Amino acid sequence: MCWQCEHPNAKWPDYLDHIRDIIDSSGWAVQGVERFRLHPPWAYTVGLTEAGLPELVATGLSLPRATELLNEVAAHMLHADSPLRPGEQIPLVGGPLIEIVELLEPSAHLYVATEIYGKVISALQLVHADDRGHWPWDVGYRGIRGGQPVLGPRSARSATAA
Repeated sequence: MCWQCEHPNAKWPDYLDHIRDIIDSSGWAVQGVERFRLHPPWAYTVGLTEAGLPELVATGLSLPRATELLNEVAAHMLHADSPLRPGEQIPLVGGPLIEIVELLEPSAHLYVATEIYGKVISALQLVHADDRGHWPWDVGYRGIRGGQPVLGPRSARSATAA
């Protein structure tokens, strides 16, 4: 059940306090956005900004799978020697191949993060290949209903490598 359903009398500032509590105890929170008609579900991190890192976004995955992916990559980012770079492709152990795409307007998509940190946030999308290795920009990509919206341009680095 969602937090808002469990706290029907709570207000928006109460929810933001709840998210801040999660960030304080875990380092980041994952904000899910349910499927709406043809728009697929998606999720993003809130709190990596405090560590000087970009927030992460995953679209076109179930909320449990998106949360798992975001948590895995966020934990890696906090301990990695080098940052994720747009255009970088990373094969995940037991998971899909992902490509990093930079969001040009993160504040348009990461509402809770923007409420907490302002419009100065940065974000990277973890674009995932389908089970046959096709990307959302490829002919023959098979994703969930509504597809996998890509929220920024592919980097010149990845486009020339393809």
